[in-house]
Amino acid sequence: MLFAQKEKGQGLVEYALIIVLIAIVVIVAMNFLGPTIGNVFNNIATTLTNP
Repeated sequence: MLFAQKEKGQGLVEYALIIVLIAIVVIVAMNFLGPTIGNVFNNIATTLTNP
């Protein structure tokens, strides 16, 4: 019983670290893919406005 709270807190920290790692990966991916995705949507908008 004495160690239950420490393990519970440790699990929370591990989940927080996983979430931070996923957030960093998403941010890096969006920095690389952002301009490409923007160009795709720009091409779609141009095609729709100029049939």
